[in-house]
Amino acid sequence: MSTVTTRMWVWRSDLVDTGSIGGFDVEATDGSIGKIDEATHDVGSSYIVVDTGPWILGKKVLLPAGVIERVDRDDEMAYVGLTKEQIKNAPEFDEATYRDAAYRSSLGDYYTPYIDR
Repeated sequence: MSTVTTRMWVWRSDLVDTGSIGGFDVEATDGSIGKIDEATHDVGSSYIVVDTGPWILGKKVLLPAGVIERVDRDDEMAYVGLTKEQIKNAPEFDEATYRDAAYRSSLGDYYTPYIDR
C-alpha cells in the first residue's frame, strides 16, 4: 500500500482531536453534499459516512478521513477537498461490507489520485 493510500485513512494532524462530528454538514469544494451519519477514529482506517439526502437520491457515501481539509465546530461543518462530481462517481456505498479492508482498498484506489499531500 502506498504512503498516500495509507494517509488517506488517517485524520490530518490538526483534525485528530475534532471529537464527535456526527450530524455535521459536509461541504465539497463546489457545494453541500449532505450530513455525517458516522465518523470513525480507528487507527489507520478512519472515515466518515455521509448521508447525501436528496442530492444523490438518499444514498450514502464513504469518504476517507484524509480528504477532510477542515472542520468548523461552531458552524458544525466539515469541508472535503473533493468536488461533488468526484464524490458522486465514487464506488457505491455497500452497507454490508463498508467496514471491511477490501472495500476500503477499492475506495483507496479511486480516491488516491485526488489526495494532495
